[in-house]
Amino acid sequence: MTFWAYMLHCADRSFYVGHTDDLEARVAAHDSGQVPGYTATRLPATLVWCEGFPTRVEALAAERQIKGWSRAKKLALIRRDWPLISALARNSKEKERASTSSARTV
Repeated sequence: MTFWAYMLHCADRSFYVGHTDDLEARVAAHDSGQVPGYTATRLPATLVWCEGFPTRVEALAAERQIKGWSRAKKLALIRRDWPLISALARNSKEKERASTSSARTV
């Protein structure tokens, strides 16, 4: 069985990231408004990215990771622009190090 991590582009230009074991049915349920919550008020929602995983745990891990990404990084994923994704990840880590290392201690 394949488990899927997926990303939808909503009518308000936002992205929704989820995971499922039946991608076609889940996307149809989102698009018809059957899934309550985030996408129900932002229809239509269009599938813009998906990737299959051998286990639900891996699909859920991918969902959680991508949910934390910036819009720029999500757009790079949709385009499968791996060099840009890598550069954005490096920039994010550099910013994180700078913000923690610049704190003053008394």
